[in-house]
Amino acid sequence: MNYQKFYQASIQEPETFWAEQARLIDWKVPYTQVLDHSKPPFAKWFVGGETNLCYNAVDRWLETQADKAALIAISTETNSEKTYSFAELHTEVQRMAAIMLSLGVKQGDRVLIYMPMIAEAAFAMLACARIGAVHSVVFGGFASKSLATRIDDAKPVLVVSADAGMRGGKAVPYKPLLDEAIALAEYQPQHVLLVNRGLDAMKLQQGRDVDYASARAQHMDAQVPVTWLESNAMSYVLYTSGTTGKPKGVQRDVGGYAVALASSMKNIFCGNPGETYFATSDIGWVVGHSYIVYGPLIAGMATIMYEGTPIRPDAGIWWSIVEKYKVTRMFSAPTAIRVLKKHPPELMRKYDLSSLKSLFLAGEPLDETTSSWIAEELGVPIIDNYWQTETGWPILSVARGVEAKATRLGSPGVAMYGYNVHIINEATGEECGPNEKGVVAIKGPLPPGCMQTVYGDDQRFVQTYWSNFAHEQLYSTFDWGIRDADGYYFILGRTDDVINVAGHRLGTREIEESISSHPEISEVAVVGVEDKLKGQVAVAFAILKHPALAETPEGSKALEAAVMAVVDKQLGAVARPARVHFVGMLPKTRSGKLLRRSIQAICEGRDAGDLTTIEDPSSLQQIKAALSH
Repeated sequence: MNYQKFYQASIQEPETFWAEQARLIDWKVPYTQVLDHSKPPFAKWFVGGETNLCYNAVDRWLETQADKAALIAISTETNSEKTYSFAELHTEVQRMAAIMLSLGVKQGDRVLIYMPMIAEAAFAMLACARIGAVHSVVFGGFASKSLATRIDDAKPVLVVSADAGMRGGKAVPYKPLLDEAIALAEYQPQHVLLVNRGLDAMKLQQGRDVDYASARAQHMDAQVPVTWLESNAMSYVLYTSGTTGKPKGVQRDVGGYAVALASSMKNIFCGNPGETYFATSDIGWVVGHSYIVYGPLIAGMATIMYEGTPIRPDAGIWWSIVEKYKVTRMFSAPTAIRVLKKHPPELMRKYDLSSLKSLFLAGEPLDETTSSWIAEELGVPIIDNYWQTETGWPILSVARGVEAKATRLGSPGVAMYGYNVHIINEATGEECGPNEKGVVAIKGPLPPGCMQTVYGDDQRFVQTYWSNFAHEQLYSTFDWGIRDADGYYFILGRTDDVINVAGHRLGTREIEESISSHPEISEVAVVGVEDKLKGQVAVAFAILKHPALAETPEGSKALEAAVMAVVDKQLGAVARPARVHFVGMLPKTRSGKLLRRSIQAICEGRDAGDLTTIEDPSSLQQIKAALSH
């Protein structure tokens, strides 16, 4: 089929187009209206239809492939591997659902999941979906303060967690962080369900904490029927860093998301029932939701859930998994490939990778060197794709399930069906011409699977995403981009203060607030600086209350370590800045606005740009001097 025609049909006749895609999932009750866009920018898809994510991911495969692999849980940290068939997954999910119901979880209640990459985390997500509860997964690397803000916003009746995760051979205790987060939070969850992996001693709090193994033993024969939900009911809330300190809860529906995932698995990822899919992400991020847990299972594929690093026990570990489980489609991030590139290629070449048909990469811009190297090593298509937590599935890529369209180095591809993508001039609000830099924006309605709103805050949804252009209500991705004459897009970085460290989105304001809580810091600016390995790293410039503390190299070093420790404790190691530099003043406009883009440009060795509004040009010299030390 011609992709251009396919795409045009999705834009010009969205209702007919998406009605066709909706046949890829099972509905209990047929929908009465494909799209309700009567209150833009809010869009409701498949109105009146009733379905269930867990049913589409698990139950509907019981007739045709009950004994086929569904979930393959691998931990190179604990040297364990276990495969669950669709029938076994169905059984475990019902046990988990029965535990949740026994702990008082009802339809519409929130359940916060703070877990390592273990099978029970997938059981918990699917169990929530089964009973109509709303899950909110928080990345296991987040520290107590970040976790507390999410507890207060989501107000979960239940938290599901574990004693510890493991990384690089070391246990990472979760329970102490969770206990501290609950102590910090104003809202108090009724129960905490804990998986004890035997990695870290746990003290259970009487009346609140429940041991998963004991609870599971009481529900071994549980049969929990599916709760059928109206298509626009909430399926989950996933928090994403914003430009303010308060994280935004991306709220997603049930029916639109199921259709978008089923459709993308067929048209973009080319996955077939009975095959194996391996996404190397984490369930704490959107890739883990869409393409570790829900997408592959909805497509009838086995999905691999991996706890470990790409280089332990050695840099061949992922490829040994590809060989052993005959992985057909793999999804990773450019950072991981750059890490592997530093290791001997023989570690990859010694495995039989003939099952692998393509490698998808996303999370941060893919550079040509990395793309060319891995393409040559694997001998399969390397397919870049670009999207966001907010959209849930790719905005830009190539849909090889529709047409074998060529990829283009440095470009994530063309607009995916359903996304009416434009490049808009930030100043004028006009459409940019070919190869003109502008903001990547999408004309509403957003296609199925995208966020419904910001959880509990419709106004913030409209204000944040849909109010950035003068002439028209368009969704802003907050990314700069260009489109060439052939319709291929190139992403050039953020327009706001969110940075991308190895595929993890971090708000610079969150990091600034954390650093500012150190008693010696009077003011701070954090910027994202280009990094060859991680894509970007956070770099901080801070003004001290007592500058004499950093006058000696020893004093400066000790203070930098202390500031980093504060960020570690409050936000987790993922948010730790690569450097904290101490300066006497920060570059600002005469109206007091921080010139973050100028600071970033200096850090990256670029021209600092238009400085006509700067209050004191010597502040830039201080930034340069700090960087030279």
